[in-house]
Amino acid sequence: MDVVLHIAPATAWAIARQTGSYEPPTLETEGFIHLSRPEQVHLPANALYSETPDLVLLWIDAARVTAEIRDEPPAPGATMTFPHLYGPLNVEAVVAESPLPPWKRGEFTLPLLRPE
Repeated sequence: MDVVLHIAPATAWAIARQTGSYEPPTLETEGFIHLSRPEQVHLPANALYSETPDLVLLWIDAARVTAEIRDEPPAPGATMTFPHLYGPLNVEAVVAESPLPPWKRGEFTLPLLRPE
C-alpha cells in the first residue's frame, strides 16, 4: 500500500467523516490539499503545526483516493517533491488516524500507528 499523510484539525476531520469528503481551505485557495510521505511529514509538521492543539494525522491509501495526486516541488527550484491532492479527499481512502498532541518545534515524531 502506498501511504500518504495529511495533518488535519480534528474538528474538520470529524465533520468530513460525517459528510464523506474532506475539503480544507487550501483546496480553494491553492487548488490542492497538501500531503506528505511518511519520511517527510516531519517537515510541514514542525514548520506549520508545532504547539497546535486538536490535530489528527490521517493515513491515506493513495490507491483509494478518487482525485488526482501529483508529486510537485513546494516552491520553484526545490528538489524535494510532495504529493498534492487536486480535489476533495474521500474519507474511505483514510485507512487510519492518529491523534497528535501538541509538540515543540523540531520535536515531531511519527506516531507508531501504521496501517497494514
